Amino acid sequence: MLITHDTRCALDLVVDLVNTAPEGDDAEGLPDVAALADFAREHDLSDVGVLTESDLAAVRAIRGRFAAVFATTDGRAAAAVINELVAAAGTTPRLTDHDGYDWHVHYFAPGASVADHIAADCGMALAFFVVAGEQERLRRCEAPDCRRAFVDLSRNRSRRYCDSRTCGNRLHVAAYRARRKEAAG
Repeated sequence: MLITHDTRCALDLVVDLVNTAPEGDDAEGLPDVAALADFAREHDLSDVGVLTESDLAAVRAIRGRFAAVFATTDGRAAAAVINELVAAAGTTPRLTDHDGYDWHVHYFAPGASVADHIAADCGMALAFFVVAGEQERLRRCEAPDCRRAFVDLSRNRSRRYCDSRTCGNRLHVAAYRARRKEAAG
């Protein structure tokens, strides 16, 4: 599956957005408008004006909808959520070459809110995965104490953890120690 630069940026954005949701002992990753502004800046969101509390509420709402896409294995359910998101965002594809990037497609309308911007661009990025029959690549970490979202871009679709250096390594070490303890038994 060919993933363009802007699609990859949108995938990184949607994963990071979903992972800001409070879960278990994790705190809210977007606690206030300043955090949303930082998030937008970190992800180089273009055409983002002054953000407000209503922007924050709208972004949190679409975050929950995107989380539903990562939670389902049903392509029709994912497609329904994605269709709702991009339709509500007023998706307006247009070519642009701003900020030193070559030509790429923005799906949000000029002057769109930050929530509509995210919904349109990220919704379309996820739509490409559903269309390509690659929805199973939209996953949640299999570590028992971690449910972070990630996109499995490995060749053989075998990635199981959000980060092999933390979650994956921690589970492998625990399994190794359990085997040694049992062998010493």
